[in-house]
Amino acid sequence: MTGGALPVHGGNIIAAARALGCGPEEILDFSANINPLGPPPWLRPVVARVLSAAGHYPEPRADALRRVAAERLGIGPENVVAGNGSSELLYALPRVCRSMGIRRAVLPVPCYGDYDRACAVADLVCERLTLRPETDFCLDWAGVEALLADPALVILGQPSNPAGVLLEPARILDMADRHPASFFLVDEAFADFVPGLSRLGGHIRSNLFVLHSLTKFFAIPGLRLGLGYGAAEVCAAVGRLLPDWSVNALAQAVGEEALRDADYAARTMEAVAELRDRLSADLAELGLTVFSGSANYLLCRSPGQDASDVQAKLLSRRILIRNCVNYAGLDAGYFRVAVRSAEENGRLAEALAEVFVPGRLRRKAVRRTPAIMLQGLSSNAGKSVLTAALCRIFLQDGLSVAPFKAQNMSLNSFVTQGGGEMGRAQVLQAQACRLEPDVRMNPVLLKPNSETGSQVIVLGRPVGNMSVGEYIRFKPSIFETITAAYDELAAASQVMVLEGAGSPAEVNLKSHDVVNMRMARHAGARVLLAGDIDRGGVFASFVGTMEVMEEWERAMVAGFIVNRFRGKRELLGDAVDYVRRFTGVETFGVVPYLHDLGLPEEDSVSFKEARTGCGKAELTIVAVDLPHISNFTDLDALRMEPDVHVRIARAPQDLEGADAVILPGSRNVFTDLEYLWSSGLAQAVLASSAEVIGVCGGLQMLGERIDDPQGVESGGRSARPLGLLPVATEMAIDKVLCQADCVFLPTGEGVRGYEIHHGRTRVLDGAAHAVMSRADGAVIGWGRKDGMVWGTYLHGVFDADAFRRSFLDRLRLRKGLAPLRSVQAVYDLEAALDRLAGVVRENLDMERIYRLLG
Repeated sequence: MTGGALPVHGGNIIAAARALGCGPEEILDFSANINPLGPPPWLRPVVARVLSAAGHYPEPRADALRRVAAERLGIGPENVVAGNGSSELLYALPRVCRSMGIRRAVLPVPCYGDYDRACAVADLVCERLTLRPETDFCLDWAGVEALLADPALVILGQPSNPAGVLLEPARILDMADRHPASFFLVDEAFADFVPGLSRLGGHIRSNLFVLHSLTKFFAIPGLRLGLGYGAAEVCAAVGRLLPDWSVNALAQAVGEEALRDADYAARTMEAVAELRDRLSADLAELGLTVFSGSANYLLCRSPGQDASDVQAKLLSRRILIRNCVNYAGLDAGYFRVAVRSAEENGRLAEALAEVFVPGRLRRKAVRRTPAIMLQGLSSNAGKSVLTAALCRIFLQDGLSVAPFKAQNMSLNSFVTQGGGEMGRAQVLQAQACRLEPDVRMNPVLLKPNSETGSQVIVLGRPVGNMSVGEYIRFKPSIFETITAAYDELAAASQVMVLEGAGSPAEVNLKSHDVVNMRMARHAGARVLLAGDIDRGGVFASFVGTMEVMEEWERAMVAGFIVNRFRGKRELLGDAVDYVRRFTGVETFGVVPYLHDLGLPEEDSVSFKEARTGCGKAELTIVAVDLPHISNFTDLDALRMEPDVHVRIARAPQDLEGADAVILPGSRNVFTDLEYLWSSGLAQAVLASSAEVIGVCGGLQMLGERIDDPQGVESGGRSARPLGLLPVATEMAIDKVLCQADCVFLPTGEGVRGYEIHHGRTRVLDGAAHAVMSRADGAVIGWGRKDGMVWGTYLHGVFDADAFRRSFLDRLRLRKGLAPLRSVQAVYDLEAALDRLAGVVRENLDMERIYRLLG
């Protein structure tokens, strides 16, 4: 089950493919009238359930399916018969009519060719009533009446094929009632596409039989499933002409599910109507005569060219249309086109424009910026780092490239030069592109502040705190903002590298997705799915992720990436081959586990999973873990120092032996303070002899008071700070967002970073002195005079190599160790990005990725 779900290729497209020397899937087929939405998402699970039910046999007459169909129309199961496609029923009904003494058939033409063939097989003489283009091929009711002096089988399409004309259901019933000796076969193969159409299957007459095809509407032609509705004796007579096992188990199970799916039907009718109207208008602009039908296809007549010539010219562009020259009543100028997706319809219109108006100035096609998207099997699969790697590779290859992630959920954020807040992962990716970070690269940032809520930041500015439900309702209004941000970046770039979020297989989120497949579709990006093999289960996850996708999503996946592999790559050969056979998707590469890469982590998962314990380094710096820790990358530079071991503290005993204790940033200071006291960590910090440093929220926790009169974070709770600094903080609705050049006042050393905070802090008495000020003179850091407790609002305070070494040397002196004085480690992301790009380039099939980009 790869590609389209259980497809079947008709003779037309197979012949065309052979003539072109390609596969049918390489031809854009406008001759087949299949739902442009593709099969519904429940199709694969239903098929898989049937296939896994060992020993299960279908009911020979599809009784369960007939019961569901009967309940839907308010009739009895005896009024329903199921067949191997509606064609099987179409060929059976004329034979039943023959047994009833009917010897002739009336066919309004043009009509579906199998009507004639089915009647011929039953030895019925066909009398044709030719409909006129001047009346848009509407049914000539009086003409039909005139042919019913003797009993006849009348076959009517509702809507008709190829013109898509609708008939009035009441007039059909009235005609059937007035001509009881004749029989009326109404083919509703495409009626599901028509909103509000009164279906005749629920109107039982002894001389009326209604065909219902499920394969076209539900895009499952390979399953072959049709239903017939009529009088019990007629259905029984048709059933006797069919094999006992006419409808297979798969078709029966799918049919039951299909008949219950009202949501898919509503979405289809809305989408097809919009797509058909747009396609009709585009074709009419070219001078074509377009007949405004009501189905998922359009009958057209070319001005001055035979349809055979038009068909040949389009086929050279691998587009197949239905030449209608073999329809009775139509001349050589007619052809029919199916309604497909907006992009495919546009491709058809552009190709027809080249055929009919080659010299006319057409609307210039907007060429999308080539784009590739990294999605993951889960969070923390490494997609942020892989995105950064591709960004740097494209940059090294001389391309103008930009990163993009529509929505990021992270407490690790950054402030741009313009004072906008964005995710740190996109900042790293921007650096990989050698671009200034831009909030359009991450238009929506979610900063969780509770178990069920987040602060929502759009284009760098907070728009409020929202619960999960509130944000889901807010999402539709921001997708236009997201796509506008993308389009602006893409217009100035040669290549775009997008990153998804979480997993595209999260079925509870797909209906309101704005960051994964929906964004990939907008960008026209092929998707690479990355999985972390270090966690285990990566190959099963590749298969499982593909299985829960809808067909259009699956078609966007170009390849898999196995990430963080430790071992011999040749050991993966069998698994890679299995996944390719099962999904039809190739693996583009196996990226090894990269130790000590020296890049910021993409989210707090790795930070939370870090092991505690004693290292062999001479200095131990302990970072206190917090439930709502933010900007944990403030510690990254310290991890690089050869004489430092950074330990994560989650219990009081983790602070033992610490030379310095760091309270990091927090998105919810009030809740995290409660956690510190309840866990005993607050008491351990107070009892520690180590130097204590607070960054942003950590600074606020060190003070004596935190007030929140406007309820920004507290939810009405009171705070119990640690009381180590005589400062007080008041929360404010307006957030401070800025980059800052600062001075560490005790030593005069320069540092640079950024501020993100709601709090405004002031000194309560003279016991606290300023330790850090901005270039504009504003004080953003305070400390005790003995230097053992201090804090700052500056994120990135330890990124400056000289300041970091000076800080560590003070710890060494206090511990009785000789200072090292010179810089020991350079916090250089440029070199780390180049190393990353080199490893990824070596282990990914970059040639194939460039082919995807065109």
